[in-house]
Amino acid sequence: MGQSDASAATGPPLVAIHHPREERAATLVRAAAAAGYRTILLPSPATGLRLWHDCCFDLLVVDPFHGWQEPSMFVRLAESIARRRPLLILTDRDSREDRMTGLDGGADDAVGWADDPAEVIARMTSLLRRSRLAAGQLGGGELRIDLIDRRVERAGRPIRLPLREFDLLANLARVPDCPISRGALLKAVWRIDFDPGTNRVEVHMSRLRAKVDRGFAWPMLYTVKGHGYALRSRPD
Repeated sequence: MGQSDASAATGPPLVAIHHPREERAATLVRAAAAAGYRTILLPSPATGLRLWHDCCFDLLVVDPFHGWQEPSMFVRLAESIARRRPLLILTDRDSREDRMTGLDGGADDAVGWADDPAEVIARMTSLLRRSRLAAGQLGGGELRIDLIDRRVERAGRPIRLPLREFDLLANLARVPDCPISRGALLKAVWRIDFDPGTNRVEVHMSRLRAKVDRGFAWPMLYTVKGHGYALRSRPD
């Protein structure tokens, strides 16, 4: 598994790649990085699918034609993981049958390639440009929030959040650098129009800070005395 993080702070698209041949995967990673994309290599599904499900990728690129599973089934699996994000199917041969297997399985595009990945990169760029996901994203810089699939990532690292913490973060991310009052958060997240006199907001904010800020170079979540809580979009 590998990940290019040279541009993580500025948040270029993240391309998740699975190719069972190591040298081919490395060629794709180099070409995608040269085109300005971040990349992550996904392991064989035979070893587990957790990273496939947890990764906040923008585009999934898969070669399903190397025997782990019947190709059409592998394509359907990849499509179910990609969901609303674009899926590009690769084949190492110029085969109409392979391309049709990918498209019939639900892929957004399919391409055969030999040694030159230029067309693969062009198709990746086209899919990303047409991606429907953009309208469902919040955040900027290191932080990415996928409202559709309820995924959170900071500097390339997936962050698992339960429902309330996700909703808290999403509400703060909608107005970065602007404080939101405790009462407004109670109404937005818990649908409560009055102050119940509990510390539920404080408890959930503490848990959220532990996951979003701990282990990173600077804190994003902070308290604005007398005004509430805010999400910082950049370090001081």
